[in-house]
Amino acid sequence: MRDPQMTGYTPKLTLGITPEDILPARSRAVACDGGGGALGHPLVMLRIEDTEVTCPYCSRTYRLAPDVGHDDGH
Repeated sequence: MRDPQMTGYTPKLTLGITPEDILPARSRAVACDGGGGALGHPLVMLRIEDTEVTCPYCSRTYRLAPDVGHDDGH
């Protein structure tokens, strides 16, 4: 199931099952590898379109810091 902003596949949050890691982001482009080194997942690049994006592998949510600009680059 795709998320409403069509930013990628986003897991449906299920209380008690889906991890609720919310990490601050200083840029609209973030890289996620699960944070477990060899126990993580493949490195994926995620783009924050509005205020947050959720990793389709590990369900970590990256929330854009309020003082970060638009970052309208490539």
